[in-house]
Amino acid sequence: MKELGYYNGRIEELSEMMIPMNDRACWFGDGVYEAQLCRNYHIFTLDEHVDRLFRSAAMLEIKIPVTKDELKKLLNDLVQKMDDGDLMLYYQVTRGSGKRNHAFPKGPANLWVTLTPKSINPDTTPVSLITAEDTRFLHCNIKTLNLLPSVMANQKAISAGCYECVLYRPGERVTECSHSNVHIIRDGVLYTAPTDHLILAGIARAHLIAACKKLGIPVSETPFTLTDLRNADEIITTSSTAPCTRACQVDGVPAGMKREDLFMALHDEIFGEFMRDTQ
Repeated sequence: MKELGYYNGRIEELSEMMIPMNDRACWFGDGVYEAQLCRNYHIFTLDEHVDRLFRSAAMLEIKIPVTKDELKKLLNDLVQKMDDGDLMLYYQVTRGSGKRNHAFPKGPANLWVTLTPKSINPDTTPVSLITAEDTRFLHCNIKTLNLLPSVMANQKAISAGCYECVLYRPGERVTECSHSNVHIIRDGVLYTAPTDHLILAGIARAHLIAACKKLGIPVSETPFTLTDLRNADEIITTSSTAPCTRACQVDGVPAGMKREDLFMALHDEIFGEFMRDTQ
């Protein structure tokens, strides 16, 4: 298959897959999800993503209809059905199906999976960022399907010709981006927001921190502000599909780009891990 869809045991070409309208995803976006890369038919950081899916589901009282091991086996089996092994793997669990009612329905949760072609290239081209107030709710640590504020922020970035939108809370505390974590380097130290309820604990974020520790770069998991962002020596965004991206501009003003040595060391370490683990 070129593009695969899976829903509760049914497998079809993605364009042919039909989902019941009474799935809670349609009514309320009531579910949790994960997305990650696959190269050479090897799923990168599978254990970490599956663990986070189960954590997110538990916080929303959603009972995933399979065990962790069963889900991993299913995902690996689905990958083998694809024509090409370089893929974007997306999967989500919704609370189940039923008539529109805010109360939880009885019955099992629904499991969705999609697989689409996706290659990753270790590009070091710097990107531009804009900023916007973070208007999301206070459960950003849960990877839910409720992404409308993030969608609007990302569209704001695209409309401005930028790569990402950096979000901030009152007091100008930087949280994260519309679909990435954001970090700064200042005086040789990597600063990244703490993993509280205001940000998602990104898998790529964790690998960036691990790369820093391996390279002897100090890490401070403390809040930083828009002023800190604009005056940083380097600005780095991380996500599962773009694990180490460098920014050169914030709100139309040049920023970062002062410690290429540290950025390149981190970039090479992170992409080296990806390439080794997906040989």
